[in-house]
Amino acid sequence: MGAFESLGQSVVALPLLLASLVATTLTCERLWIRNRISKRQQKLVRAVLESYVQQPQAAIARLKKHTDLPIARIFLAAVMLTEATPEEFRLALESTAQGELPLLKRFSTAFNTIVGIAPLLGLLGTILGLMRALASLDLGTGDSDRALNVVSGIGEALITTAIGLAIAILTLIFANFFQGLYRRQRAFIQEAGGQLELLYRQQHRQQSRLRDRPRSDRPYS
Repeated sequence: MGAFESLGQSVVALPLLLASLVATTLTCERLWIRNRISKRQQKLVRAVLESYVQQPQAAIARLKKHTDLPIARIFLAAVMLTEATPEEFRLALESTAQGELPLLKRFSTAFNTIVGIAPLLGLLGTILGLMRALASLDLGTGDSDRALNVVSGIGEALITTAIGLAIAILTLIFANFFQGLYRRQRAFIQEAGGQLELLYRQQHRQQSRLRDRPRSDRPYS
């Protein structure tokens, strides 16, 4: 118990506690966002792609009901354009996706900072604990209080190192997990955007053929 009591008095105890609380909060937020998005966006994209050619207004109305999803905002930026060329349609998809991707990668800098700083805080606690132990060390006496301070200082040094490494390891695991989710989400947005663009190009080509159709091919009134 002495080592833990001395840890509570250590200058690195509060930063380590703060780092663990921040990492836990950000992890819970990212897990909640991922659960909220992944369950709905695939159904939405499937329904929009199936109805866009035949019922574009119905597809737009469905997208407007889910504007909290990044993929819905990306699609809306393109389908709301009036008489857009395929190049303009593609540019709207790409530019909006570029604006949404950073939101999907939120807090990556915070995760990396915690991964880097937590072991350093543990190392700082180790150094301070060893300094305290050496300052209490007196080889010429058998004072039990001094011996207890030495043991307490060494315990503080070991505990702060362990806590700092534990925080860094757990945060790194979740940071890599969220990085993988981000890459899959980016690939999904690119795939869905490409499918929507293909549908628009086909629709635009058919409309262009009808407009450019020679008068001789049109039925007489």
